[in-house]
Amino acid sequence: MNNLFSTWKGFNLLNMFYQGNKNRDSHFDENDFKMMSEWGFNFARLPIDYRILINSNDWNSMNELAMQRIDKAIEYGKRYNIHICLNLHRAPGYTVASPPEPTNLWTQKEPQEAFVRMWEYFTRRYKNIPNENLSFNFLNEPADVDEASYAAVIKLAANAIRAIDPARLLIADGLDYGRKPSYMLKELNIMQATRGYEPFNLTHYKAGWVKGAEDFPVPAWPDVEEAAAGGEVTPRKWLWEKYFKPWEEFIKNGGRVIVGEWGAHNRTPHNVVLKWMEDNLQNFKEAGIGWAMWNLNDSFGILDSGRTDAEYVDFNGRKLDLEMLNLLRRYIGKEV
Repeated sequence: MNNLFSTWKGFNLLNMFYQGNKNRDSHFDENDFKMMSEWGFNFARLPIDYRILINSNDWNSMNELAMQRIDKAIEYGKRYNIHICLNLHRAPGYTVASPPEPTNLWTQKEPQEAFVRMWEYFTRRYKNIPNENLSFNFLNEPADVDEASYAAVIKLAANAIRAIDPARLLIADGLDYGRKPSYMLKELNIMQATRGYEPFNLTHYKAGWVKGAEDFPVPAWPDVEEAAAGGEVTPRKWLWEKYFKPWEEFIKNGGRVIVGEWGAHNRTPHNVVLKWMEDNLQNFKEAGIGWAMWNLNDSFGILDSGRTDAEYVDFNGRKLDLEMLNLLRRYIGKEV
């Protein structure tokens, strides 16, 4: 299993990311899978808004037509040798997005039961899909919750899944928006996902959904704090020591890790993003862990990202950031 998840390299696909948004609530595009495969990538995380999956806001009524969209993504994954990681980005009682959920997954029984039922439903539907093709990532970026409460909810869902499909590969995001490992989850034999969004003022510069991001200083890499260290520490090493160290210890203690999301918004200068990305890619390679960029298409990605300072090439009518793609491909062992 170690060899399986350490080789995962790919993207988040946002086709079911947000209910009612024409660009975020659509059918998965087979061409995306075909492109990723041809470029050498083998992993797609699907962050899903649960509201798309249910009928009329009824937690007990799953929408068959919506589920068939996931079925197709799994089919495309098999066809193009891309592992699918199914994630609830918004779940009953919890989300990092807006608007907030009206209930509380950590403290209330009703959303907890709905959360478990949904994972039981996914498990029964996909029981015969091997781990090589499909994994479950419970919930996106838990925050404002203590470790014991978080682990208790994840344990409920994990036990329900394992009662149906004991061998299913399970992934839980780390604590504090995925920044910190949970040893309580490790004890449950659950793989964990971290993030690659640090320094935050670099990755989310002028991001419209982040309060105060308009006032972030113009990003540079190496950044001011690293430069003040005297220059003896390389930017990559500084990034490792400041943000990745807890995960290094976790891995040394037998923890299994993937970077479930990483990348930088399109307002960060392109040359800064590329230098910062390469340092992260070197760290991921040194740690022996897989990763999924946020995202393939749009402001963090390599296609139609809307950067004003990137040189794009036409790719089947889309704008491709070839320089960024080539950088990524160097770190998946593909010749450019």
